[in-house]
Amino acid sequence: MSFLLGSKYCSRATLSLKNPLSLFKANMHYKVAIVGSGPAGHTAAIYASRANLEPAMFEGMLAGGIAAGGQLTTTTDVENFPGFPDGIGGIELTDKLREQSLRFGTKIFTETIHKVDFSSRPFKLWREYTKEEDFDTADSVIIATGATALRLGINGEEEYWQRGMSACAVCDGAAPIFRNKPLAVIGGGDSACEEAVFLTKFASKVYLLVRRDVLRASSIMQKRVLSNDKIEVLWSTQCTKVVGNGKVVTGVVLETKPKGADTTQVTELPLSGVFYAIGHKPNTDFLENQLDVDETGYIKTVPGTTLTSVEGVFAAGDVQDKKYRQAITAAGSGCMAALDAEKYLEALE
Repeated sequence: MSFLLGSKYCSRATLSLKNPLSLFKANMHYKVAIVGSGPAGHTAAIYASRANLEPAMFEGMLAGGIAAGGQLTTTTDVENFPGFPDGIGGIELTDKLREQSLRFGTKIFTETIHKVDFSSRPFKLWREYTKEEDFDTADSVIIATGATALRLGINGEEEYWQRGMSACAVCDGAAPIFRNKPLAVIGGGDSACEEAVFLTKFASKVYLLVRRDVLRASSIMQKRVLSNDKIEVLWSTQCTKVVGNGKVVTGVVLETKPKGADTTQVTELPLSGVFYAIGHKPNTDFLENQLDVDETGYIKTVPGTTLTSVEGVFAAGDVQDKKYRQAITAAGSGCMAALDAEKYLEALE
């Protein structure tokens, strides 16, 4: 797989993680700069390229701890993206999106934008490892940096991630390895309850692991969980380790300490899947509060558009969507962002 570095091609394998940007030329100007990749960023790039806007994409160098392409790169099989009836690997899908962006002329830089200035026009963007005086400028910017699923960092997590562990039940819950098997959801809020209820369509039983003795979820979601015969809530319980057979998850180690108890009970629960539902962190720190965000950091957009609080700056994908968080909805909002940017640039002219 190759990618554009300015006007040259270079293999991904030749990049130095310590100083990857010595080959790159900064101080460039673009009509459209896309920060981030994944379905939102690449769809925006495809539409912007076809509109002759000559976009540049800064896809990120392990931004947020995830490879360029976003959370799809941490997913093994994607079965709910239209056009792939037999499913497609997450990395393969991101590669195809990338190839399509390149085909239409998008300049792709495997670099992370770590600072921006939206206070004046043209907008300024700084790449990591560059000097303060070296920055790119753009007439419009599309933010598509996504959100990162929070993890617990427990033993076995790295080994079994996407081998029985996931942070998206809607994305992965219907996979064959989970069907008619006991599964666990970790969390106590609305998302955890929603995912537990969703998984009952496929699982033989769903355990909801709640670290407190109450749920934080809304009353209606609590009622749905507590009235579902296939869901068992394990109160005051924390997962401390994921165990497996070297290939897939076979169980978890739990620590349970009821309120007021003097001792902690340690048990091993056999199951075939673990789903985190402890929240996501939108990748917006680099914006330094230059755009309006909600109480959890997601970029606010004008309903029905990708317009942000700064004219000429647009947001697409999971960085502004905490409800759906699907590859297909991210792609749709990427299309919207490109069309919104095109309209904005036409008005400038």
